Amino acid sequence: MIHRIPGGTLRFRTDVLCALSAALLGAAGLTACTEQKAPGSEPYADIVASVVPKLEKQIGLPFKTPPRIARKTREEVGAFVMHQLTSERGKAQLAGQQSVYRLLGLVPDTLDLGQLLQRLLEEQIIGYYDPSAKVLYVVDGSPTLLLDQTIAHELVHALQDQYVDIDSIQGSVDDADRQSAAQAILEGQAVFEQLRLDPNAGPMLMMPGGWDRIRDVIRDGQGGMPVFATAPRAVREGLLFPYLGGTDFVRRFVERRPEKELLTDLPVSTKQILNDAAYFTANKASRDTPTRVTLPKPAEGVVTYSNGFGEFETRLILVQHLKDESLARRGASGIDGDRYAVVKMPSGEAFIWASVWDSPVDAADFLDVFFDAIRRRYQMSRQEIAPGSSTRTLAVPAKGMRAARTVTFRLEKVGGRPVVLFEDTPAGTRSALVDPARITLAN
Repeated sequence: MIHRIPGGTLRFRTDVLCALSAALLGAAGLTACTEQKAPGSEPYADIVASVVPKLEKQIGLPFKTPPRIARKTREEVGAFVMHQLTSERGKAQLAGQQSVYRLLGLVPDTLDLGQLLQRLLEEQIIGYYDPSAKVLYVVDGSPTLLLDQTIAHELVHALQDQYVDIDSIQGSVDDADRQSAAQAILEGQAVFEQLRLDPNAGPMLMMPGGWDRIRDVIRDGQGGMPVFATAPRAVREGLLFPYLGGTDFVRRFVERRPEKELLTDLPVSTKQILNDAAYFTANKASRDTPTRVTLPKPAEGVVTYSNGFGEFETRLILVQHLKDESLARRGASGIDGDRYAVVKMPSGEAFIWASVWDSPVDAADFLDVFFDAIRRRYQMSRQEIAPGSSTRTLAVPAKGMRAARTVTFRLEKVGGRPVVLFEDTPAGTRSALVDPARITLAN
């Protein structure tokens, strides 16, 4: 299934990224080491026979059909990875996401995102569940140290696929924030269950503060994956979010409700993943659900890629340049919906982003924090801002290979609601690309 990498922008197939959790757990020293062998006609049949009833009991859902498991060579898995990255849809997604990351300064302008992702995916491939084939694949020669954890993790995905349509989640790429939230549940539940089965991590998970300790150990163990450890921060955090943020949500969910209800009541935004008050309400109708933002056709240029960030990715953008986690969380916390677009123009690419906020105070706070983040992104000095100013502009000078740019921030009202409109355009663009009056909001 498709998996996000930073924030909401980068999405990849989790059937090849699911090994990340087992690899991180192994690097952190949280994986049990066994010497089980696989007798019989089915590969790893003894592991499957041992794990399946435990998962069914823990989750509260039975397998409707027996899970299928098969072996693949590392070369076959590498070819599968390459197919995902080089398919027409994969190339279009990567091109758009790379543009977004470069325009926001989340990755260097010289970074080839596709090549980085290929190296990341091939660094630790142990196994994956393919929802289209309904088969769990294990790579020949995988370390015994990680084998049990990987199979347990992928068996959770096989069980999930019998109750939710993983293929539809994988194919829904137009609402990145909702997709990221769903993927966080799928990955978070798989990590949560594999930890519960682990004789080292399981008892710790149930202890007060145990999950916080496990999460810190996993983060500290990133050094065991050199490509991952040296990737840009936004890439690393986006990869980790479904595993760590998702596991944290699942842990909180099972404290309140039967786990078997999780797959029938998926969160619809990363805001719901990150904030209990947005999801755990008296009823579904009172939850904080995102507003759908629609951008009009820009006054110039052609839109080449469009999507939304949501709270998690907005947080990533802020922390990238502010280097302050608490300030980034505060700045992103009131977002209620957003939409961005990359616009191709004769003079270069432009970026437009409209975000709607829970209150005027939240919008004004984000405007202040985001303005400071972009000022730092372009290494510009502090500017005096008139109190209550609703429009701000940065005239970014040319530097090295980067041409001059004009950046504007506007606090507007759309349908009586506060909207922050951000435009980062090549210098000399004739006028604003988006008319705020033509932005539409819908629940």
